Amino acid sequence: MELDPVIRKFIDTGNYTVSPITNGLINTTYCVENKDSREKFILQKINENVFKKPENIINNHLRINTILRSCEYQLRITEPIPSLSEEFLIRDENGAPWRMLSFMENSITFITVPSVQTAFEAAKTFSYFLALVNTEKLPDIEDTLPDFINFEKRITDYQHSLKHAAPQFMENARTEIEIANRLLNLPDRWIEMEKTGQLPKRVIHADAKISNLLFDENHQPLAVIDLDTVMISTLLYDFGTMIQSYTNTTDEDDGKAKNNFNAEIYHAVKEGFLFHLKEKLSLEEADNLDYAAQTAIYIQALRFLTDYLDGSIYYSTKYPGHNLDRTKNQLELLKGLNGYLESNKI
Repeated sequence: MELDPVIRKFIDTGNYTVSPITNGLINTTYCVENKDSREKFILQKINENVFKKPENIINNHLRINTILRSCEYQLRITEPIPSLSEEFLIRDENGAPWRMLSFMENSITFITVPSVQTAFEAAKTFSYFLALVNTEKLPDIEDTLPDFINFEKRITDYQHSLKHAAPQFMENARTEIEIANRLLNLPDRWIEMEKTGQLPKRVIHADAKISNLLFDENHQPLAVIDLDTVMISTLLYDFGTMIQSYTNTTDEDDGKAKNNFNAEIYHAVKEGFLFHLKEKLSLEEADNLDYAAQTAIYIQALRFLTDYLDGSIYYSTKYPGHNLDRTKNQLELLKGLNGYLESNKI
């Protein structure tokens, strides 16, 4: 679509440049530079097929920023930028939602962890963020992704896809389906702990992967970004997501990856995660970190597999078997983690 009408709702000039940012799986993102002021911004079209109430994303972001500022947060904060009509969310001519965010100069991101030390610093940064946003009283966080961490529903959705998938998809994914089915009871303990109230409700990031941190040139963390998924749930999910993201030595698109689990990074992430949260965790949370890592990786594999069987309607894909390759990668990662935990039982 023509971006100019959208951009001109945020900046009062036609003298700008636009470049796409292509590493996201859900939203459509651009970097916009105002050539008059030399300011850069992030412009994003929110995927309303995923985020049914994009207003909630904006409201949560503003609330979290208020909490962080009140705690004298030491890292940079991504700011929603109001439009010229002072709205944080605007609609284009087709009704699609757009927002603009501040851009952080001299920052870099990683898709995979470059070193063990970076893994520790990244996990420590998320630990710091989570420790501050979890006050004694839960803030008024609005749900942006209903049932996002409803693992019963993830399993039901997968089973529905198995029944309705095209025969060719079923055949292509035969090995991955066999593995997924063999591990289908893995999330049962998590589901039971949630149902019985054993896991305290916390503010979580819900997408604590390495690419949602900005770093400086020395690989020191600058900012936690992408607060779209912030919600009330269990901290175990954020820890599991960190392990799923950080310990993978390959790109998650690599379906031919072997031995892609890094145990040294696993320990660094756990140490970093506990740095600011150790005294805050309940006994149930502390005792289930390893299990949370296993479950989070399995659920991510199941999500990729479900989307593949559905015809890849959720995640952005670049070729027909993209989600199947992602599934293979996650299952290999889980295999590595399981082998490591089994060999290190006390």
